[in-house]
Amino acid sequence: MKIKVGFGFDVHQLKEGEDFWLGGIKIPHTKGTVGHSDADVLIHTICDALLGAANLRDIGFHFPPTDDKYKGIDSKILLKEVIKLVAEKGYQVGNIDATIALERPKINPHIPEMKKVLAQLLQVEEDDVSIKATTTERLGFEGREEGVSAYAVVLIQKS
Repeated sequence: MKIKVGFGFDVHQLKEGEDFWLGGIKIPHTKGTVGHSDADVLIHTICDALLGAANLRDIGFHFPPTDDKYKGIDSKILLKEVIKLVAEKGYQVGNIDATIALERPKINPHIPEMKKVLAQLLQVEEDDVSIKATTTERLGFEGREEGVSAYAVVLIQKS
């Protein structure tokens, strides 16, 4: 069996009055993420990790922020497209391990719902989706609540 791993990273600014989409769900908060799409930093990170594992470049290559057709798009749609691209190369998702870095809001209560949404999109069991959250102890842009970052590692395997 052939397996590959990929790593993803993304960051988005936080701004008052914007919606906060994370892991495919809308999280109540006074600030939300800024971006060309819905700015779901976790899904973007997972997309980049999957694309990297399959040697398919990155999310900006496939869904450029200069293309108006992606303006405000639901990132779940982008992830579905990435899964199709990975499948076209003969791979399926094995598992993902992701970490989100931000001060507020607390993410832990939302992780079960995010895992459920992502597992359905990735066509894996919920147990194959690991999501962790951390603060940066008030250091850096995450600590100052100016932005959120996410990291992911994925494993893909030949179908």
